[in-house]
Amino acid sequence: MKIPELLCPAGNLDSLDAALHFGADAVYGGMKHYGLRAFAGNFDREGLREAVKRAHGAKARFYVTMNIYPFDDEMEGFVFAAREAAEAGADAAIVSDPGAIRLLRREVPELPVHVSTQANTVNTPAAEMYREMGCERVILAREVSLERIRKMKQALGDSIQLETFVHGASCMAYSGRCMLSAYLTGRSGNRGECTQPCRWQYSVVEEKRPGVYFPVAEDERGTYLFSARDLCLMPILPELCEAGVSSLKIEGRMKGEYYVAVVTGAYRKALDLLSEDPEAFRRALPELTAELRCASHRDSDTGFLLGNPETPGEAEGFHQEREYAARVLGKDEKTGKIRLLLKNRFFAGEEMELMTRRGILKVTVDRMIREKTGEEVNTLGIAGETLLVDLPPCEAGDLLRGKVRNHRE
Repeated sequence: MKIPELLCPAGNLDSLDAALHFGADAVYGGMKHYGLRAFAGNFDREGLREAVKRAHGAKARFYVTMNIYPFDDEMEGFVFAAREAAEAGADAAIVSDPGAIRLLRREVPELPVHVSTQANTVNTPAAEMYREMGCERVILAREVSLERIRKMKQALGDSIQLETFVHGASCMAYSGRCMLSAYLTGRSGNRGECTQPCRWQYSVVEEKRPGVYFPVAEDERGTYLFSARDLCLMPILPELCEAGVSSLKIEGRMKGEYYVAVVTGAYRKALDLLSEDPEAFRRALPELTAELRCASHRDSDTGFLLGNPETPGEAEGFHQEREYAARVLGKDEKTGKIRLLLKNRFFAGEEMELMTRRGILKVTVDRMIREKTGEEVNTLGIAGETLLVDLPPCEAGDLLRGKVRNHRE
């Protein structure tokens, strides 16, 4: 079975490092302008160079998101930014607008182009058009079913690569092309500033009963009128691989490093199992899906891949079964202890889990020393402090997690 590329989000350097550490084949991230995640950390000119350098150092690819729909007065800056991305060594630009694609192929031909999912590619003739324009890859709209992906691949062969989303948040609009945020808040999702009003709770007001709010579709958490469930295609990974997609994309440039680490690690393990023994993947599927629940998530389904998705009103709030406690910085040469960068409070003697590239290890931190003062502490609640602890062999980039204390809905 041919295993696709695992493509993971990099909203900032911490998330990029987590993706690379836990097995991403490629990462995607944005610059300060021209991408559709304006509120992610994103990268300035030097930051982009560093991000690409780290990706290439890990033998991974870096794709820069330039999927905004630019106006005429933005085109000059758009091309300039693309040239900077090419000079930084980016492996491709992810672009939505056909005019912007044509312009980049003419002005910056050394920078390969991937067609963003925002372009809503749902058929073979559209993919052929983008191939003729010089694009290397099309990121399919989330509305394309598994059977249609198979047929598109058969028709296109190897003339252009197909990429599909495999995990993460989904918009209730057609591949995210939504005006709801712009209408309600003045911030357009098509300009990278979505405030996610589809996740808000709504009620209906009847004209002659002002101030009386009637729920539309209610569960114990509230009413989510427009909110789609998250996407999770872990159960049908073998079918996706057999369909011939070139890349499996995890959504989440607004998510933190812990989320990126958990989801990347789970899909990396799944794809490695599939490459070795598909039956081993089947046996491990309950464990893999349980691991995905350890990061912040909402109710999920397989989207449009196997038919229409679940009823939007059934999507609840966020859940999380493990909390990020600390990141391993490496070994302290003087004491031989492991240095941890604290993220959330935990206590000495508490059973924890150590996330490594080899797997998840059950551990107990019996003693903690606050590096700043040298004092032994039972707990510490100051994120960013450094602790010295005893742990099994581990490496910089491994993560420590424990029971959920501080998760917010």
